[in-house]
Amino acid sequence: MTDKPSPLTSRLTALLSRIYPDQDSNDLADKVFEAFWPDETKLRKRSRVPKNSQWSQKDAVLITYGDSLLDGIHKPLDLLHDFLLSYMKGAVPGVHILPFFPFTSDDGFAVSDYRKVNPSLGDWPDIQRIGSSFQLMSDLVLNHVSSQGVWFNAYRQGQEPYDKFFFEASPDDDLSAVVRPRTTPLLQEVETANGTKHVWCTFSHDQIDLDFSNPEVLLEIIRIIRLHVDMGVRIIRLDAVAFLWKEAGTPSIHMPKTHAIIQLLRILADFAVEPVILLTETNVPKAENLSYFGQGNEAHAIYNFPLPPLILHAMMSGNARHIRAWQRAMPPAPLGCAYLNFTASHDGVGMRPAEGLLPPEEINRMIDTVQASGGLVSMRALPDGGQSVYELNTAYYSALERTFKGADDYHFERFICSQTIAMSLEGIPALYIHSMLATRNDLEGVERRNMNRAINRHRWDYPELKEKLADPQSEQSRVMGALKERLKIRAKQPAFHPNATQFTLMLDDRVFGIWRQGLDRTQSIFALHNVSAETVEIPRADINLIEDETWIDLLSGTEIPAHQETITLAPYQCCWISNLH
Repeated sequence: MTDKPSPLTSRLTALLSRIYPDQDSNDLADKVFEAFWPDETKLRKRSRVPKNSQWSQKDAVLITYGDSLLDGIHKPLDLLHDFLLSYMKGAVPGVHILPFFPFTSDDGFAVSDYRKVNPSLGDWPDIQRIGSSFQLMSDLVLNHVSSQGVWFNAYRQGQEPYDKFFFEASPDDDLSAVVRPRTTPLLQEVETANGTKHVWCTFSHDQIDLDFSNPEVLLEIIRIIRLHVDMGVRIIRLDAVAFLWKEAGTPSIHMPKTHAIIQLLRILADFAVEPVILLTETNVPKAENLSYFGQGNEAHAIYNFPLPPLILHAMMSGNARHIRAWQRAMPPAPLGCAYLNFTASHDGVGMRPAEGLLPPEEINRMIDTVQASGGLVSMRALPDGGQSVYELNTAYYSALERTFKGADDYHFERFICSQTIAMSLEGIPALYIHSMLATRNDLEGVERRNMNRAINRHRWDYPELKEKLADPQSEQSRVMGALKERLKIRAKQPAFHPNATQFTLMLDDRVFGIWRQGLDRTQSIFALHNVSAETVEIPRADINLIEDETWIDLLSGTEIPAHQETITLAPYQCCWISNLH
């Protein structure tokens, strides 16, 4: 290539020399250019400057599988497109389609071919159609590939370059410190044309870890990112990225070279003509998760992983003390970065992010309550040979059927409150399709597929779902209607910009309250959420409503008169009290 921006060249070579000190960094930089910019017109002359204008309060994301909706006739991606246009347009402008590639296990996360769309879902034109109407997020499953895929089959046959694509170790290596989320054996013995090998499997023996110490692996992943971008993807989710770089004798998680690779990908995104956002998926405790912002030079966005367990605990206990303490200590996202706020996903409710935030006895109460509603628990292996809870497997809607005190008549109100909290916080809200549709635990799916996570991966019969959504009394219609209404209200409020100022309020323990203020400081919103089944009165003085302004609850349309000394919250009621309306 010619006329490469010199800042880009110098930044790439500096990073490549750190990642691959024994390689020619200038030669590698040329190969990175060729991999990501085969078309020079897609290269910016200058890097994007970090700023907070790449998203707004209008942004929200729906998380879904490509086949969450079926009818036995049409392509699932066509049904998804119809659902998005018919029900989400105007409320949710973004969609995360979970891995839509050919795969062999883990519902798409054991990819067998990165360059094709799973034919049972559709094809690239179907993906492009969705991307033309919605901001599209795709999964870059970059830590591992299927044991039955083209790459690993070529590895076993000794074919170049794949004979050096996978991470090998020895059973004699010291692997005692390795951190991973599974209890299966880390190494798998395989026979290859080059003899018996032991390959590294962070997640399962059908998911073989790639060896990023080989620069050819990184280059191939960069080519795949370019394919995604060319097909209309604008948010790249870096799946399981924390485990990317491995070294025997280390924890092999959050390694310095993992962060260096993310920094390199960020540079590519910042010099791309297309507005590409990198999102890291790191289901780990708070400080480790926050590290993926780097110095504002790594991920544009990170998942707010403590939210699902902390919101769930608050709603079950009727007490916001723990989520409030966590939120008070959370830093604002750096300039040009944002949190992705969610309560549910295709996985379970991760409990590792709750470590140090919730006492063990409270976690045990959550486990008991989830199990009483039909939920399940998955464990992870500890370095000492023991086990610890890794995630709660449950539909979030089912998890909130009851509290620590048992079932009551507030299921709907409690669930809507839980989702409203995620909408109110600094960041971008992301809603799982089964939360949007009030889907309950799929216990039949667990039994049929022998997998705990199947409990929250139901596939709806689309005609049946449309009937339910047309019935104003159905759970699906009531929940979707309430959530869409709040998202539409939210989209009009400058104080809910993902980077708007946030301050945690010290209120009654039964109320989780935050103050948001728009970037231009004209709008303030006091977001109050009663997480209990009790009526709570909040003194007006506790939330500092300026007397010479008119304050209205945006959710109910009720004005808060200047003479009103208290604000009364019904069980699980939420208020967005604003001076602009």
